[in-house]
Amino acid sequence: MSDPTPIQPSARQKKAAEIAANPTGYKVCEGCESIVGRGVVLCPNCHSFRFDDASVRVIEQAQLLGSRDQTSVTMGDLS
Repeated sequence: MSDPTPIQPSARQKKAAEIAANPTGYKVCEGCESIVGRGVVLCPNCHSFRFDDASVRVIEQAQLLGSRDQTSVTMGDLS
């Protein structure tokens, strides 16, 4: 019996792990729940200006988003 091939993490999972390892560099948009960089003033996805920058919230949201397929439309999808 051969050894099973290890499952490689997806790009989303890798980015989620990167965000969770440095939550102080990010914040969660309270409009659309996207994760954005700490310096962002307006969410690039929904144009909200309200954010939650608590590390616990950023880590939880990164884990959630990294565990599922992308469901939102981003600016990159429109070009």
